[in-house]
Amino acid sequence: MKKCLLVVIGLAVSNIGLSSHGKRVLVVNAFTVAPGVELPYDMKLMQTQLVAELKVELGKEFTIVSETPAAAAEGALYTLNGEITAWRPGNAAKRLVVGLGSGREASDIQYRVADGFGQKILERKDTVRTNFYSQGAGSSGTLGHPIAQKIADRIKDAKLK
Repeated sequence: MKKCLLVVIGLAVSNIGLSSHGKRVLVVNAFTVAPGVELPYDMKLMQTQLVAELKVELGKEFTIVSETPAAAAEGALYTLNGEITAWRPGNAAKRLVVGLGSGREASDIQYRVADGFGQKILERKDTVRTNFYSQGAGSSGTLGHPIAQKIADRIKDAKLK
């Protein structure tokens, strides 16, 4: 009986320790598309892809989610919002003839990370091109991975507290 009680208490204490050592939360909102930009991709699917990619890139420091959790502390909560301001589909003939990364799909993005109080912590504009080896298409395109890599690098450089 005493051993069982010790095991239960040990498990309870270990869970308390884990929850008090919680990671910061990064909420990834669906990116928007600037007026006049014709983008053939589903932004909700791209949000899902960004969440998955950012979990790989930043998962040790952040809990990456697509919706704000009800019990998140304001100080440990960050929100990522972004907009695709331009898109260039690339040129398959140029990729085939010239090679060396030319003719790849590209987009200009503007994104910001705000803390739980709404203060902008990070605001950037970047141009992102598809990875050299990924030229296939899909509902969220081939830009999700390089966009997530770029944003993750910027967040790491910003050293969010």
